[in-house]
Amino acid sequence: MSDTSFEDDVLDELGDDKLQEIATLLGTDAAGARDVVGTTASTLSAPLQQEAAAQAPDPAAGPPLQGVATLGGGLGGLLGGGMAAGVLGKLSKPVANAVAKKTGVPAATVTRVIEILIPVVLAVLSKRAAGGRGK
Repeated sequence: MSDTSFEDDVLDELGDDKLQEIATLLGTDAAGARDVVGTTASTLSAPLQQEAAAQAPDPAAGPPLQGVATLGGGLGGLLGGGMAAGVLGKLSKPVANAVAKKTGVPAATVTRVIEILIPVVLAVLSKRAAGGRGK
């Protein structure tokens, strides 16, 4: 488990250039962008983690499968291919609405921020699932 928060890991993975892009999109400075990114990352991560848990194999069903049979389960399965795109597409609107309500930023703008953040959030979740530090 990482010593840093999920939001910090997302900000680290995002980098200064993308943070500045988000700040420009929001019409704010880097600090304002960090606040929106943190709120968005935390709001987006919970349903992604729930979906990954739902995809994980049931330990009571017997020994874990090996090789190719494991590709569909858990976070690895969620992060693979179309599954991630489908889940993220389903989550974008409710997450954008929740973040807009918390931050006062229009939902359409938050949706654009989410589009920038999705690959970053997936990278952080993937690194954490692999036992990395999220950096």
